[in-house]
Formats: sequence, C-alpha cells, structure tokens
Amino acid sequence: MSVVAAAKPGWLAHAGQWMQRHGALIRGIQWGVVAVYAFLIIVPAVLPLPDDSAHLWNNLTLIAQFAFWGIWWPFVLLSMVMLGRVWCGVLCPEGALTEYASKFGRGGPIPRWIRWGGWPFVAFGITTIYGQMVSVYQYPLAVLFVLGGSTVGAIVIGVLYGREKRVWCKYLCPVNGVFGLLARLAPMRYKVDEDAWRRSYKNGEHGHRVIPINCAPLVPLRSMKGAAACHMCGRCSGHRDAISLSSRSPSDEVVNLGAQQANPWDTALILYGLLGVAIGAFHWTVSPWFVQIKQWLAGWLIDRDITWPLETNAPWFLLTHYPDRNDVFSWLDGGLIVSYIVGTGLVYGTALLVLLAGATLMLGRFDRVRLHHLAQALIPIAGAGVFLGLSATTLSLLRAEHVPLGWATDVRIAILVGANIWSAWLAWKVAGRYAAWPRRLAAFAWFAVGLAVVDSAWWLMFWGF
Repeated sequence: MSVVAAAKPGWLAHAGQWMQRHGALIRGIQWGVVAVYAFLIIVPAVLPLPDDSAHLWNNLTLIAQFAFWGIWWPFVLLSMVMLGRVWCGVLCPEGALTEYASKFGRGGPIPRWIRWGGWPFVAFGITTIYGQMVSVYQYPLAVLFVLGGSTVGAIVIGVLYGREKRVWCKYLCPVNGVFGLLARLAPMRYKVDEDAWRRSYKNGEHGHRVIPINCAPLVPLRSMKGAAACHMCGRCSGHRDAISLSSRSPSDEVVNLGAQQANPWDTALILYGLLGVAIGAFHWTVSPWFVQIKQWLAGWLIDRDITWPLETNAPWFLLTHYPDRNDVFSWLDGGLIVSYIVGTGLVYGTALLVLLAGATLMLGRFDRVRLHHLAQALIPIAGAGVFLGLSATTLSLLRAEHVPLGWATDVRIAILVGANIWSAWLAWKVAGRYAAWPRRLAAFAWFAVGLAVVDSAWWLMFWGF
C-alpha cells in the first residue's frame, strides 16, 4: 500500500510536467471548446423552437439543451471535486477569451470595485435567480442572453484590465466561488516546496536562470497552499524546481487550511447560495406551496380589482414570454419566483447559520473563524445538492425520450448518503482541531441537525412534494 501511495505523486508530477510542455496543445483545445460553445449558444437561438416530434438525436436545440444543462454543468461541478479546477485551466471558453482579450487590451490596473470579496456570492445569486425568471433551462434565447452575456462581460473585462490575465475569472465569474469551494475537496493540487523555492534564489532552475511564468488567474504562487484558486493549467509545473502536481487527502484543505481560508463571503455562498438560493431555484417548479400562494394572491388581487400584476406583457429577456408555447409569466409570476427563491434562501441559510453558531459555541468561546471553518464542512452536501438539482434536467430530457430511469432514485439516495457522510466526517475532523470530548461530540450533534435540515430540502423536491 505504501509503495502505491508513493508512486502516485511521481505519476502526477509527470502529468503536470506534460501539461507544462504541451501548453500550446492545451490552448488549442480551449479554442476548440470556444468554437463548440459559440455554436451551441448562438445557432439554436436563431432556429425555431422544437415541436412535439423533435428528439434529442435529431433536433439541435434539444441537443444544445441536453449538452449544457444535462451534461456540461453537472459534470463540470463533478470534475471540480475529482480533478480540481482543470475545467477552468484547460477547457473553459470564457477563461480562454478573457485571457486572449487581455493580451491585446488596455492592460489597466484592477480597480477596487472588482476586487470586492462579495462578488462570488452576489454574482451567483443574481445569475441563479435571473436564470429562473427567463427559463434558461428551457429556451435557447435565454441561454444566449445569460451565457452569452457572461461571455461578453468576460471579454470586456479582459480588454480593460490586466495583461494576459484572467481578471474576470478571479473576481467576477458567477461560478468562480462555487468552483473554488468544490476544488477544496479535490484529491490533487499543485504543491509548492518552499525549501526548493528558497534554494532557487541561489541555484536557479536546474542550475540555470529562472524563467518567469504567467499565472493567468493571478495566484500568488509562492504562498499557494491549496487548490481553491489554482486553475490547474500546468504552466507553473516545475517552476523554480518547487511546484509539482501532487496527491493529497480530499479532506486536507478543508480540515487543515480551512481556518486560514475562512471568510464570511465563503460562508454566505455555502449557506445562502448553494444551500439557500440554489435550493429555492430548484424547488419552486415542483412546489405545491408556490401554486397555492399564487392562486391565493391572484384571487386577492382580483377581488380588489388590481389586475396589472396578472398581465403578461413583460419582454422575454425579463420574464419568460413564449405565447406560441403557452409559456408566459405574468408580473405576479415573476415577483413570486424571486420572492420564493430569496425566501427559501433566507430560511435555509439562516437556519443553518444558527445551527453552525450553536456548534461553534459547543467548542468553547464563540469565534467567527471556527464558524467559517465549520461551514466549509458543508461543501460536500452543498455540491451534491446542486449536482442533483441540475441532473434533474438531465433526467427529464431522458424521460421525454422514454429512457428507463428506474435506477435514478437509488443513485440519488446514494449520492445524498455519500455527501452526508463526507460532510459529517469533515465536521468531526474540524471540531477535533478545536476541542476534545465531550465538546467535540456536542458540536457534531448540532452539525448533524444542520445536515438533516439540508436533507429535508432534497426529500421535499424528490419525494415529498
């Protein structure tokens, strides 16, 4: 067993070196993804919507829908946990475009407003809510507006700021924060040997002058400890004979580096974003409560002769408006969607925050760092939930093609059980850094109640409603 474990870092180091030597190939792959991405978001938007006779294998719009929401996004999230941010460094079209634009752009300094730490949370929340308002999972025009708009934003930021950098990816990308959280669970990262780095000041690289490298995502390489910010592009592999792709325990970054990385915006993204707003976005389409509230409000408005909220004259880029598909949102629909998602986010996020605060108090005097550290233990269950929510689209498209899905329930349960166990294990390890028995056990009990709260959301969505 020790021989195998010792061989893995060597194999991974060679893989990192291969990536470093074949940077041109990686860039070529990125441009290939850019071409496919552009085709899938532009062409379906100018084609007629599919009719009832269309199938996944013969309609480009359905193919694009399945590619983006059925395969692309769920498995990009999964790749973060398995490989770190390889998607960002090797495949992401927005990353390639913003870096290319910055190569020929103005190269301006990054302004303070861009460097604000709350953007990962705010951008994720706004994008998630807006996507529901325009039915981004169903209609290609909405896809073009949301994803295309994000891509245009990435290019503009690249033109304005940085020189051959990914300023957009570092600060403004709507999923950057999510990717950074999930990458903390990855079993590999580019590790920095600080002793070798110091030796390089005297000896260079292999005895030669150190060749500078461009870290496009603006990671301070010498102080890089984990995988949250690294895009895994391989450019720095072998730099100063001190950086190499290495294996690690999937719990390492959360447990051992969590206190250093703890910050309130990450906690907000976990509790109110992934375990709040995202749950609300998945819930409202299947919730009988949403329908009951809508019916009651509609009756209340009619009784008082207030009819404008029931009108369906909003443009498609503000609220879903496809009369030929009998799919039109009224102003009441739009207001309720936003209210339901935000309300769900506040309820679940606040409940979890209270429980984490209780767990923190069990460990001794209340400390914000401990709270933020414990919150990171929820990353596995948060990531699993978003994966399950997105994969619901995958299953609905397959169900429309009469693909047998009897296995889906068992897989969902297995994913939830596995994520619960992983989060529980992380919480137990984190709590052990701050207290021994019985405080550790008491804190874990509060955390376990938090897991039950999260599980209640997915029970409602898949089995309760």
